[in-house]
Amino acid sequence: MNANRLVAGSFDTDLTDLGRTQAFAAASVLAQHPITGVYSSPLRRALHTAEPIAERLQLPVVVIEQIAERNWGTLEGQPRGSRMRGVTPDGAETTEEFTRRVLAGFAVIDAAVPLIVGHSGIFRVLCRTLEVVETEAPVTNALPLRFAPQPAGGWKLQPAE
Repeated sequence: MNANRLVAGSFDTDLTDLGRTQAFAAASVLAQHPITGVYSSPLRRALHTAEPIAERLQLPVVVIEQIAERNWGTLEGQPRGSRMRGVTPDGAETTEEFTRRVLAGFAVIDAAVPLIVGHSGIFRVLCRTLEVVETEAPVTNALPLRFAPQPAGGWKLQPAE
């Protein structure tokens, strides 16, 4: 759906060959980090990204239902350009409903250094919650990003290298 620039939302699509390659590349990068828990959305595109990473880290994948991507209702499967900022399509979760659900999912994470394998909507909720400007780093498929605590307080978004 990403390749066709369509809204995937809660559609449970699988990874393409490129997506699998990206997941293995992310696993190589993340193997160098002290991750203590791997948490994933239940949607296959996230779960199948998490699996090679978890295998490389020798950790189980913990699936958290609440960190599935936002349900976009009638907009799912439609071109991304048809989405209008601030408008909730018919049958979709509101921004507030989605945020509450995701934060409830984050609340069950108990690892000291968690890896969350999710979706762009999950990333945006995390950015808003930690008061990190989303544009500090682009969100692309399987791009490992790190929310790093800052000595003076707050958080900074960094590529995981």
